[in-house]
This record gives sequence, structure tokens and C-alpha cells, in this order.
Amino acid sequence: MPKPDSDLRTRTKGYALRVIRLYARLPKTTEAQVLGKQLLRSGTSVGANYHEAFRARSKAEFAAKCGDVLREIEETAYWLELLVESGIVSTGDLAELRAETDELTAIFVTILKRTKSNPT
Repeated sequence: MPKPDSDLRTRTKGYALRVIRLYARLPKTTEAQVLGKQLLRSGTSVGANYHEAFRARSKAEFAAKCGDVLREIEETAYWLELLVESGIVSTGDLAELRAETDELTAIFVTILKRTKSNPT
């Protein structure tokens, strides 16, 4: 079963580290911490789930785990939006992380489409 380049493992781990650093910089208000903990959970799950997908024993397992990755990325995007729209973090402070979120979303949508369209 063909697997995406291990570079994506490094990239998703780097993404998790960026989320961790963002969480550490958030204000200590209740709102910021509640949103931040949700962000921390979903943002670090992206890399964890992709690491599991990379080691999948079957194409079906790989597709399922990549689906989990995509769900976590989309959830992370939601928490990032709330942080900005609530005024807790400025748009500019999250621009790079949001761009990476969009890129990872596109990558995993493509991976899932190719995996599902290629029966072998």
C-alpha cells in the first residue's frame, strides 16, 4: 500500500508544536483557556492520528485514520476562528497557523480522495 512521504509526519508534528506554543501564550482568562484547551487537544491530535495512519496495516485503516486527521484539522480551524472572532488573538498573530491549517486540510482531502478512488 503506497503511503505519503514521511515529510508529512514531520509537518504534522511541527503543526502540533506550533499549537502548543500558541496555547502557552494565550491569556489566562477563562474564555481563552477553555478555547485554548480545545485547540490544544485537536491541534495535537492531527500529528498523532497521522502517525497512526502512516503505520496502518491496510488501506481501509489508512483511510479511516486520515479521515480522523481531517476531522481534527477542521476542528482546529474552528477553534482558531473562535480565538480571532472573540478578540482573544489577533488575525495577524494566527495568519501563518491558519494558512498551515488550510494547506493541511487540502493535503488530507486529496489523500482521502486518492485513497478512495484507487482500489488497489
